[in-house]
Amino acid sequence: MKKLIYLLTFVFISGSLFAQQGDNRNWHHLDLAQDSMYGVSTHKAYKDLLNGKQGTTVIVAVLDSGVDFDHEDLKDVMWVNPGEIAGNGIDDDGNGYVDDIHGWNFIGGKNGENVDKDTYEVTRVYNSLRYKYENVDSSKLNKKQLKEYKFFQEVKEEVVGNAEKAEKNFERIKVQRDNLLTSVIKMAEAMGDKEITSENLNEFDPGEDENLIMGKQIIQGLLMNGDKIESFDQIKETIGKGYQRGLDYYQAQYEFSYNPDFNPRTIVGDNYSDSYEKYYGNNIYDGPDASHGTHVAGIIAATRNNEIGMDGIAANVKIMTVRVVPDGDERDKDVANGIIYAADNGAKIINMSFGKLYSWDKKAVDKALKYAQKKGVLMVHAAGNNSADNDKIDHYPVEKFEKKKLCGKKRANNWIEVGALNFRQGQDFCAPFSNYGTEEVDLFAPGMAIYSTIPDNGYASFQGTSMASPVVAGVAAVVKSYYPDLSPKKLKKILMASVVPIDAQVVKPGTKDEMVAFKNTCVSGGVVNLYNALQKAAEMSK
Repeated sequence: MKKLIYLLTFVFISGSLFAQQGDNRNWHHLDLAQDSMYGVSTHKAYKDLLNGKQGTTVIVAVLDSGVDFDHEDLKDVMWVNPGEIAGNGIDDDGNGYVDDIHGWNFIGGKNGENVDKDTYEVTRVYNSLRYKYENVDSSKLNKKQLKEYKFFQEVKEEVVGNAEKAEKNFERIKVQRDNLLTSVIKMAEAMGDKEITSENLNEFDPGEDENLIMGKQIIQGLLMNGDKIESFDQIKETIGKGYQRGLDYYQAQYEFSYNPDFNPRTIVGDNYSDSYEKYYGNNIYDGPDASHGTHVAGIIAATRNNEIGMDGIAANVKIMTVRVVPDGDERDKDVANGIIYAADNGAKIINMSFGKLYSWDKKAVDKALKYAQKKGVLMVHAAGNNSADNDKIDHYPVEKFEKKKLCGKKRANNWIEVGALNFRQGQDFCAPFSNYGTEEVDLFAPGMAIYSTIPDNGYASFQGTSMASPVVAGVAAVVKSYYPDLSPKKLKKILMASVVPIDAQVVKPGTKDEMVAFKNTCVSGGVVNLYNALQKAAEMSK
């Protein structure tokens, strides 16, 4: 019963992120000196450095799950393809993509269907090897085959094991939810027509009936939380919603993510074996669920000072939406095409709030990165939410190219890897989920409880390095707007040199109490800052 009480508490209060930060939904815009928060000093920069100045427009491509381009806070900042006439079914600008007004969707079919769920990359790797090694006699394999066979065994264990865990977790959560619902139903029967108030609840004696004891505790918890309870049906609905996200998550894992027999790629209708095929997909920019991409877009560029919702970081930005991320792992072919599309259509900054631990076709992505590098595009990438050391793992895509040079792997010079900062200060500076790395993570940015746009004119708080990355993309876009001649390499240099350093011992992500110096969590040892970056850019331009 104790476990149920703890879980119940989590269900009802887990959304209260702002209780610990003073209900400040715009903390990532704040300034350390003025507000005692490690925000990026957005408001201070516009007031003190940019007041009265006019920047140039910068196109920022959001490679993500799609963007709600009609959102009240985004519709005025969406990129519009100047060479395309909307809705005429003709490729007016001759770029190979018909009616690509706001961008393109690489995971949709020409008939208007779209990929929603997809497998993880490890599942696809396992699937590509299982028919080769599932029933093989390993004693008859040569040295090269044995190496591949060993890798096959590793990915098989991961896929099969995680699918089984997901199904067990689904059943466990379902039982917990049903137990709570049973308790509420019994309470409803026991209390009859009595109003659900603290007074009536205090008078109610559940005796030794565990269901009634639990039911009373549930209602007490809701009343203590300040909720007004009209009926027992309302309580049941609250419990159902509280558990549904977990149920959906685990069900999707064993039915889709770790299911080697699931293949939604037929929807796209491309030749998947051809890594360099370009012209496929559709112009349905928001796809089945654009929550993640819309949130990312809002952080970068939600219309400033319109007294609606929230303010993005960058004022002179047009958002190009490039849909490459399903509910599952993105595919390298789509990522590569998304990068090339964005670069060809004028994007100067590409935000990539996604990642995975396996890469199917890194060569294709490397080629696209080199192309973007030549086109003068800055790539901003989320470091990942595995509480892992990126110096020891690869969180794809990565800036290291696959082909080795004499002194090691060559790196892209137009790449920034971003970790997530917590709104809590002191030892909790690092978001507990954030990846880190003294060599592979460049800097940190606010990534906890970030309030931004979601579809259907909504707003919500999300957390993740997925939120930290667009903070950096927004800062980079502002600097690029006022100093348009900056190369990606120089722009990165400015952002790195202008961080606000954190001289503190922090809890190492993924641990409860292991302490490390914050300067040892990333290359720069600090947090991106717009005010400082603009000052540094002005200094360098002289």
